[in-house]
Amino acid sequence: MVTKRIYLKSSDEALRILGQQDENMRSLENKYGVQIFVRQGGAHGDFSLVVRGAGLKVDRAVGEIEGLRAAPEPSTRPEPAARQPFAAPSRAQAVEPAFFALPAKTPMSPDTVYVTVQGKRIVPRSAHQKNYVESVLSHDMVIAVGPAGTGKTFLAVACALRALQNGKVNRIVLTRPVVEAGERLGFLPGDLYEKINPYLKPLYDAFYSMIGPERFRFFREEETVEIVPLAYMRGRTIDNAFIILDEAQNTTPEQIKMFLTRMGSNSKMIVTGDPTQTDLLDRKQSGLVVAEKILSGIEGIDFVRFSDEDVVRHALVKKIINAYDAADKKPAGGPK
Repeated sequence: MVTKRIYLKSSDEALRILGQQDENMRSLENKYGVQIFVRQGGAHGDFSLVVRGAGLKVDRAVGEIEGLRAAPEPSTRPEPAARQPFAAPSRAQAVEPAFFALPAKTPMSPDTVYVTVQGKRIVPRSAHQKNYVESVLSHDMVIAVGPAGTGKTFLAVACALRALQNGKVNRIVLTRPVVEAGERLGFLPGDLYEKINPYLKPLYDAFYSMIGPERFRFFREEETVEIVPLAYMRGRTIDNAFIILDEAQNTTPEQIKMFLTRMGSNSKMIVTGDPTQTDLLDRKQSGLVVAEKILSGIEGIDFVRFSDEDVVRHALVKKIINAYDAADKKPAGGPK
């Protein structure tokens, strides 16, 4: 597998090379059996094309792209008014939004957070979810607390991809405490990704449903999506990134303080967790619980709290949560 990158001079050149609805790139993909991704940002220019596939096929596709670059520009261009404002979004803009490179020009409904690789629009499904998304857009740090199934992690990933798509950040950083392994990942077989894969599966699932597994692997290889065990975050300053800490109820107060202070310039941070599902021996020592007490009221940090009414999984999940809540409220030694 060979990967080659072509840096473009401007958005105008990118639009001309891609063709109407990205038809030029789709044609080359079908012709040579390669994958072509459009990217935005980077030190070498605003836009770039990444071509992946077998060596000779990649070379031929790159050759044709260079031919498109060398072709003279059309003498006339349609005025902006001639564009169709409600045309179906191009593949680079909506169907494959993770490889957006070009700013989306097709209007979306105000409630749409992201458009998946299948064209499905992700929208908040409860009032708290809507508040959550609005909070992420207006705050640099959001801490989301609530029961399982309320969309905390899923919407965090959607917001991260949206920020990446809109050029607000250059990468997404995912982390999670590996409580079950005591952070001793050296005892597990495989490389770093294989060691932490079981613990980050919920985050993977969200990415798979939005951009597909192949695109997610590409992002990982390019380090546009970085996956880091919480124990490996110490000493870092993370700039220009959308950072997600999942399952924060399993952090210690020291760990969550360390994580929150990794935040660099032009970064956003989302912390999600459910204090009722901590795997720590002492629930009162959960970093998430302590952070709520210490950080509430600080300007720039917003807390969003979900309830069982926001559960969007199977209907039984809400009943299970309510049953356990009721059991926790029964006095010790009371009737069973």
